[in-house]
Amino acid sequence: TIAILASAHATLTMASIAGLVLTIGMAVDTNVIVFERIKEELVQGKSYKEAIDKGYEHSYAPVLDGHISQFITAVILFIFGLGPVKGFAYTQMWGLFLSVFCGLLVSRIITEIWMKKERHFNYFTKISKSIFHKAHFHFIEARKYTYIISGIIFLLGIASIFHGFNYGVEFEGGRSYTIKFEQKHTVSEIREKLKKHFDNEYPIVKTIGTKGNLNITTAYLIEKHGKEVSNEVRTQLFNGLKAENLIPANTSYEHFESQLIEEEKTVLPTISDDLKKGAVTATILSVCAIFLYILIRFRKWQYSLGTIISLLHDVCVTFAIFSFFKDIMPFALEIDQHFIAAILTVIGFSMNDTVIVFDRIREYFRKDPKADKVTVINSAINDTLSRTVMTSVTVFLTVLILFILGGEATRGFAFAMLIGVIAGTYSSIFVAAPVLVDLDKKGTLSNEVDRDAHIKNLKTQA
Repeated sequence: TIAILASAHATLTMASIAGLVLTIGMAVDTNVIVFERIKEELVQGKSYKEAIDKGYEHSYAPVLDGHISQFITAVILFIFGLGPVKGFAYTQMWGLFLSVFCGLLVSRIITEIWMKKERHFNYFTKISKSIFHKAHFHFIEARKYTYIISGIIFLLGIASIFHGFNYGVEFEGGRSYTIKFEQKHTVSEIREKLKKHFDNEYPIVKTIGTKGNLNITTAYLIEKHGKEVSNEVRTQLFNGLKAENLIPANTSYEHFESQLIEEEKTVLPTISDDLKKGAVTATILSVCAIFLYILIRFRKWQYSLGTIISLLHDVCVTFAIFSFFKDIMPFALEIDQHFIAAILTVIGFSMNDTVIVFDRIREYFRKDPKADKVTVINSAINDTLSRTVMTSVTVFLTVLILFILGGEATRGFAFAMLIGVIAGTYSSIFVAAPVLVDLDKKGTLSNEVDRDAHIKNLKTQA
């Protein structure tokens, strides 16, 4: 991926690095899916060669479904995103393509080489043997309680729209300044004291890091532009901070400009409107594309609707936290281009989790069309639980490292991803799969055809 980015003369921004880190998690997921299927074949008594052949064969569908769904959101983000988000999407698209290439081809070659030397990977650990392969949890029977939890989450997600968010300068429009304060000040204190210096309109104030730095965004004179207007707004900010004793009285303007202002940027309202429109368009198109892809792939609307309900659940969780905790967290929780990238990535990750379970449900129904729905769906969740936990923990750890070491530029993005990984794991187990039981009143899900048996039957008849 790095070689391709270098040959394309791409700029490696923090957003691009975020996309690179995320594809590491997806690459691990590809191998986990394959190895889990190999383990299942070995448990059934097959030889290593048979288990590896069947393991890869049964892994093609879930691996491709998960990566194609992520790729769809990345393409839409690349088309409608601007600035660093476009770089994030570009990196993710190449990363996803190479993840499939390496996971299904390169790892297969390595496995075959070892197998020919009569050496085999140890696919089992004590934990996987004692916990995951003995998992018989009754997830579907608990759906009445999880529906209550999910209902509360949906209500909080709707309430967050009315409660409001902190919008980044890209969406709000205005001039944004990150100021280094020698003494700590609260967000509300800064807002109240600077209001009268900006035509009685509250500035947007957000905490940056834990060292007392604050980001102040004001729409003061935003309808005007030019170097002189920018200087006037900066001077007004300086005078306001000095008059309210928020910076030392002996601070000169030159010192304020060169030492205390760490970052300054301006976004005009027209650009802000374009960004909002692009973000909304990207999100709506992603959801529609995912719905159609699942419908084409599984041929039953219940799977598509179950996926969309699960995705909306994850978005509501993220919205609720970004709204109700925006003034509590020690770092900025704001709706900006990075947040939109995080939401679309969460949608892709959550759908990947859901598709893995759905693929297994369809496979079991094809083997036994008359099987009980609750039993089949419970079995599918339990049998994929090892992969779900392993992949979620892997992605969570990679994003956690990005959250801790990535700096302020991607901290909000990484935080949204951390929430999304947890919410996506929960929703794929407790929302998407259980919803299938209640959506399928006529038992159409079990009308699956075992393709291998069907082809064999046609050959026999011929």
